[in-house]
Amino acid sequence: MRILLYTGKGGVGKTTVAAATGLTLAARGLKTLVMSVDAAHSLADVFDLDGRLTDKRCGVPVAVAPNLWIQEVDVTEEIGRHWKDISGYIATLLAVTGVEEVLAEELAIFPGMEEVSALLYVNRYARENAYDVLILDCAPTGESLRFVSLPPTLDWYMKKLFRIERSFLKVARPVAEKVTGVPLPPERYFDNVQALADKLDGVDALLKDPKTTTVRLVTNAEKIVLRETQRAFMYFGLYGFTVDAVIVNRLLPGALEDPFFDKWRKTQAHFLAEAKRYFDPVPIWTVPLKDDQVVGLSDLARLGDGLFSGIDPAASFRTTAPYSYQKKAGHYLLTLELPFAEREDVELAVASGDLIVTLGNFRHHIPIPRTLSGHAPTKAKVEAGRLTVRFERAHEEAERG
Repeated sequence: MRILLYTGKGGVGKTTVAAATGLTLAARGLKTLVMSVDAAHSLADVFDLDGRLTDKRCGVPVAVAPNLWIQEVDVTEEIGRHWKDISGYIATLLAVTGVEEVLAEELAIFPGMEEVSALLYVNRYARENAYDVLILDCAPTGESLRFVSLPPTLDWYMKKLFRIERSFLKVARPVAEKVTGVPLPPERYFDNVQALADKLDGVDALLKDPKTTTVRLVTNAEKIVLRETQRAFMYFGLYGFTVDAVIVNRLLPGALEDPFFDKWRKTQAHFLAEAKRYFDPVPIWTVPLKDDQVVGLSDLARLGDGLFSGIDPAASFRTTAPYSYQKKAGHYLLTLELPFAEREDVELAVASGDLIVTLGNFRHHIPIPRTLSGHAPTKAKVEAGRLTVRFERAHEEAERG
């Protein structure tokens, strides 16, 4: 199953472009699902469905055209399917501290539940080979980065902390509850967490395989929007995702002749040229500003036909992973593509067998392969948008020191 993630700054038109992509693929004979993982869903609105997805069917794909289904993930509904014991314990804990029962249930829906619920669907559809193409209409950039960072974070928790917490509480629960008076997680809470982890197993590798999954960034030819797109490109690379296309939306048509828009035309031409320089060799696709809103099947079909004329929307236009290890003359090199990053932006650390890369406000744990056991990072440099870390055997480093 091919997976396409569409994201970008809020308001750039990513939902419209994602919907048009899905309709184009479906018209070409591919069984396609467009799934919204944005808490502020607008997918049904783009298809002009007048709220048909709000009738308790958010967890069920709805057919909107031949070969095309859409789905909006509703975290409130998903709690009953996947999170009952976890949210139930948190609500109980909040109620014990004096929070009103109804408010406690609301507060028990904590950040990340919606993203994990979407990941459960992604993994399930991939395991079942349910569709030829799955298109994820993601939230704006910051939330999308949280979405893609969740699988390695959950995997780290399950491997490093989960078993320790569960074993400790089996012994300490009776005493701790008497002393503190606070209910501790019951055994079924841990069973629920383990079941969720099992359902998510393999999703991180699935999303980071550029032959299966790629990210497409939707942007506008404006300074502020383009700068955020650059940062998104860099941060997705940090998390191991491959961006295979950038879509510049709402360009003024060349045939438009009106002095009022002269400055806009020059501004857009300038930043479109910048985008081509920034993202080379990633392909840049352009979408002209339409003379009216794009809503409904007919409008989306026309947009898709223009955008993908002579292009296969399901193809992978870049299949190189953002980071890789290679052996050179007795040592190893980790190479991580970080376009636009400067040396002072990057911080490195090693902990629990992971290389921790911090870039601005984002941090990612890159597992160090077992083949590098006994090796330690000795040198690192950031040059031409690429981080290179050298690993050597500890005794070799000591001999040089």
